Amino acid sequence: MLRGHEPYPALAVDRHWNLVSYNRAVPPLLAGVSAELLVPPVNVMHLSLHPQGLAPRILNLAQWREHAFARLRQQIAACADPRLEALLESLQRYPAPVRSAAPIEAAMVVPLQIESPAGVLSLIGTTTVFGTPVDVTLSELALETFFPADETTATALRSLYAQHATA
Repeated sequence: MLRGHEPYPALAVDRHWNLVSYNRAVPPLLAGVSAELLVPPVNVMHLSLHPQGLAPRILNLAQWREHAFARLRQQIAACADPRLEALLESLQRYPAPVRSAAPIEAAMVVPLQIESPAGVLSLIGTTTVFGTPVDVTLSELALETFFPADETTATALRSLYAQHATA
């Protein structure tokens, strides 16, 4: 499924947001990330919000950060997992981005606007959870897939993917 989503980025994470697998469209987006953050186990929440991770390149960091926190709070409310609580506390210690004067509104879809080697990308993410009532292992995995929010992003992602796939 991850490969089938190419040339757009997709990754599989466990219930604690640790990276399990990813497709070939993801590595080009990680350019410039501290190597320390890429040592397994890689936590994608830390990777995205850490000052040496993707955070400096996320143009709408305040909005994206609040979106990530809301998702974690929702998970914590549903399962009271102490590891998720510790993750949220850890992420909240990262420097908060400077906020604009306008309040950030809650939204069902928050685009990830990120600088890349191919220019600014605007991505819309979806989450797919797998499992059956008796399969705990599968129910703890989720696919995070990203789609281009506009044609400029679609073209840029195809270009990045083509460059990386042939390298």
